[in-house]
Amino acid sequence: MLQAKEGLPVPRGKGRSTLRTLSGGAEYGTTEADERLMSIGAVLGLLRDEFPEVTISKIRFLEAEGLVDPQRTPSGYRKFSFRDVARLGHVLRMQRDHYLPLKVIREHLDALDAGKSLPLPAPSGPGDLLDAAAAQPESGGLRLGREELLAAAGIEEAELAEWESYGLLEQGPDGGFDAEAVNIARLIRELGTYGLEPRHLRAVRAAADRDVGLVEQVVAPLRRHRNPQTRSHAESMARELATLSVQLHAALVQSALRLSGRADGERRSRSEARAESGHAE
Repeated sequence: MLQAKEGLPVPRGKGRSTLRTLSGGAEYGTTEADERLMSIGAVLGLLRDEFPEVTISKIRFLEAEGLVDPQRTPSGYRKFSFRDVARLGHVLRMQRDHYLPLKVIREHLDALDAGKSLPLPAPSGPGDLLDAAAAQPESGGLRLGREELLAAAGIEEAELAEWESYGLLEQGPDGGFDAEAVNIARLIRELGTYGLEPRHLRAVRAAADRDVGLVEQVVAPLRRHRNPQTRSHAESMARELATLSVQLHAALVQSALRLSGRADGERRSRSEARAESGHAE
């Protein structure tokens, strides 16, 4: 009997298999259970035990990205197997625990489907990404022309123009972009894979501008100091404050999402309890 390893998707194909729950607990069952197909609503119920923030729209999006391939009834309804649920759980874990982009997740799943071993990076978080960025050498006064930015970020002129219209990217007085513009462009595209359009990111831009204002309040007096060492210290302090500000923002967002998921779970429980009591009457 083939056993699905905890945290790994079950390879597609025939044969008897034992699937574990998404949390790695009790077994779902064998081939007989695999053959029982579920609606997308039933899949949502199973996934929410471990991923309270998941939605039907998210499942449909992952299907559209080719990360899961449920069966379809003649009338077009999706029908998921337990293998599909295990695969979805693995995708969601890679996003939650490793912060991997969908392209990397797809490559990982393709390798597993082909019977290859492709190790995942160690679990990380937003703070790790910031630390890695801080470890990069300073770009100094490196400037990119418009065509250079398009080529480096792998984007089209229409995309760049739209992002500029929402203030997500800005040209300097010399008509060029700083090196960080490449990273910004890639992040905007990655958020787009989750259905977030540039117009949705205006709030992110506004929050960044507010953070800049806070940092400037602290370092502006130091930048005006006559001592060159003090002015140099101001730039170092600005980078540290920026990192701490983003880390705080990420922690607040994660905390709010957990509280929201817990509140949704409590509301569902109360609703189910009322429905059961109504049936009992």
